[in-house]
Amino acid sequence: MNGTCLTRRDWFKATAAILTAAGVSSRSGSAALATEHEAKVLALGSRRELFVDRFLIDRITGAHLRLHEPQLAPVMTEPADAMEYGTVIKDGDLFRLYTRDGRGAKFDGHPAEVTRYCESRDGIHWMKPKLGLIEIDGNKENNVILHEPPFCHNFSPFLDTRLGVTSDERFKALAGTVKSSLVAFVSSDGIRWRKLRPEPVIAYTKEYAFDSQNVSFWSESENRYICYFRHFLDKRLRSVCRTTSEDFVKWSEPVALRPNFPDEHLYTTLTHPYFRAPHIYVALPTRFHAGRGESTDILFMTARGDRPYDRTFREAFIRPGLDPARWGNRANYAALNVVPTGPTEMSIYTTPFRRFVLRTDGFASVHAGDDVGEMVTRPLRFSGHELFLNYSTSAGGSLRVEIQDEDGQPLPAYAIADCRTLVGDAIEQTVTWAKGSSVASLVGRPVRLRFIMQEADLFALQFR
Repeated sequence: MNGTCLTRRDWFKATAAILTAAGVSSRSGSAALATEHEAKVLALGSRRELFVDRFLIDRITGAHLRLHEPQLAPVMTEPADAMEYGTVIKDGDLFRLYTRDGRGAKFDGHPAEVTRYCESRDGIHWMKPKLGLIEIDGNKENNVILHEPPFCHNFSPFLDTRLGVTSDERFKALAGTVKSSLVAFVSSDGIRWRKLRPEPVIAYTKEYAFDSQNVSFWSESENRYICYFRHFLDKRLRSVCRTTSEDFVKWSEPVALRPNFPDEHLYTTLTHPYFRAPHIYVALPTRFHAGRGESTDILFMTARGDRPYDRTFREAFIRPGLDPARWGNRANYAALNVVPTGPTEMSIYTTPFRRFVLRTDGFASVHAGDDVGEMVTRPLRFSGHELFLNYSTSAGGSLRVEIQDEDGQPLPAYAIADCRTLVGDAIEQTVTWAKGSSVASLVGRPVRLRFIMQEADLFALQFR
């Protein structure tokens, strides 16, 4: 071979010849190699991918993955109730907030605890409806939807998006403590709730468990219900287990995920599907610093289906900040779910009731500074006729895209020199080359994407 660089086609031919010489059927050997090779090609389809991990990245030089800091929004003039173990659900044009009100409770599951409900049309201005459902302190003029110990301690609902779900079970929830285990609730309107059955649906006796917010959802990518619940890892560290179900009643044996770094407590996880890319689960755990005055901060993690949590970013996502009140125990919890609050904005709600904002898809990015950076993806197959990017540059920055074959050779008409330079800021920008934006001729073919960047951030991409 005399040092000549082989293409993949040449490599397959050469390998088949070696297998034949060794007495192995070239057909069966080549088939095995082809199967192994195909497994390494990402089936991207038309789904949106975010750069929250290294899933798409083969190599990167002069650039790096960067975690972006959520910005604290102005104080809301019409806030919801103070929040602890909160859940925010965007149901069409309505935002629904569920939160615990301890009402002076002395322990988890105390009879004084209640679950309150607030709603909003924009995620910023909130109302506390007088529902007239449950009598508290002598009257029903309140927004209480549940007063049943111990389930108000960590009642955490979700909107069930499973195809074919019945209207009377459109909303579901899990709640409970170590003594009760997790009991399932259902509702038609998200306000009036009933137990799916009196017995617990999830029990766990290996370690102390369930005393924090335990979250669940329907997973489109896994085609089943998922629950992430709190337990004590090795009876020492606050951590998380995972279990799954096809019917929300019978659940698999819980698996300890062990995402903790050494001596790290993860008080909650708040794991949920990201609303624009539901195959990516976003987690906003509270990190508990037992040796630092029991202070807390909020982290950012992700997961892809049943794979382990990705800990690409180890630093805090949301710091306690300037307010001294945020430097104590139980001072920094995120609500379950990141939700869209505008065409270019998404919101994260935290205790006591604050709102942080990020650009849409803007958790993290491939970032290049004033030196030119380059990133090349792994081989992938896509469906769709155009490539859209969520990106941002400075006035002097730029971003260009090249489409290569899987060996890394530029494809005719899609080389860097053919790409129209992107300068600006857009949530969805079509990439164009000298002959236009269509990539339809490449559908189904293994390709790589090569990005050349300067003073730029690449947040997400999608073929469609």
